[in-house]
Amino acid sequence: MSTKNQTISGFILKGVSDVPEVQALIFILVLLIYLISLGGNLIIVLLVCLDLYLHTPMYFFLSNLSVIDISTSTTTLHRIFVDFATHNHMVSESACMAQIYMFGAVTCNELSILAAMSYDRYVAICRPLHYHTIMSRKLCGLLASVSWGFGFIEMIPTFVFTTRLTCFISKEIDHYFCDILPIRDITCSDTSLLDLYMLIFGNINIFILLVLTITTYVFIIACILRISSSAGRRKAFYTCSSHIMVVVIFYSSIVLQYIVTVSGNNIGTNKIFSLFNTAVVPMLNPLIYSLKNKDVKSALRRKLNFLSKKY
Repeated sequence: MSTKNQTISGFILKGVSDVPEVQALIFILVLLIYLISLGGNLIIVLLVCLDLYLHTPMYFFLSNLSVIDISTSTTTLHRIFVDFATHNHMVSESACMAQIYMFGAVTCNELSILAAMSYDRYVAICRPLHYHTIMSRKLCGLLASVSWGFGFIEMIPTFVFTTRLTCFISKEIDHYFCDILPIRDITCSDTSLLDLYMLIFGNINIFILLVLTITTYVFIIACILRISSSAGRRKAFYTCSSHIMVVVIFYSSIVLQYIVTVSGNNIGTNKIFSLFNTAVVPMLNPLIYSLKNKDVKSALRRKLNFLSKKY
């Protein structure tokens, strides 16, 4: 559907699949994943807020990560539910631009929070005697505020450049939500400023945060290897193993999706990686922390016992 040199008042989202027979299956599967993700992350947020034993910097950042995961999945996956329920794949231009902004912002926020969590683990393992002095409430609040503000501020120029795209060769977006790359693929407006900003600030910021996280863990691993007892090494590694798994999964999915995007126009594969990033990763994070973390499991048991005695 060609609309070249015409202003478009809205877009049509093609969804995850064009095959009608699998759309119901995709809807059920994504809804199940979303409910697990939402429930798991909400439980972590509530436990951290209500259980005094979890009022530590580590769980403060974990609750922030859970809020970001809820925001990521809700911002993107709700379009799958709306499209299936209403059979209306039309999205207004303003709603599309807002979705691009929110998804980009919460993705940047997650990168920043993961970097802050790696610093928390560095202090806990390499400077244990000074942990509570260094990781004060003031510093934790500052790191969280910078992490949240970073994404929302960084995405402002991207949002401005995107709203200035007024010429499109089609109003069909071959995706299940509004993302910057599919929008850029169908525009006939000049995207040089947008491309330059994404290259300089987007990719470089991701690279810097990745390098900071990796560098932090190089110091952590070096510190763990200097511990004389094997039991001490296992305990130290255990305290950061959950975060390592989350970082590896999150960055691997981003890198693989970037490689697929750059290497070719395999839209189907790109959608799969996007679905993994926006649905599976937010579901895995609370599962990893709850299954591997004794403090979270103990806090959950305490609250369940309290509720059972009360009712």
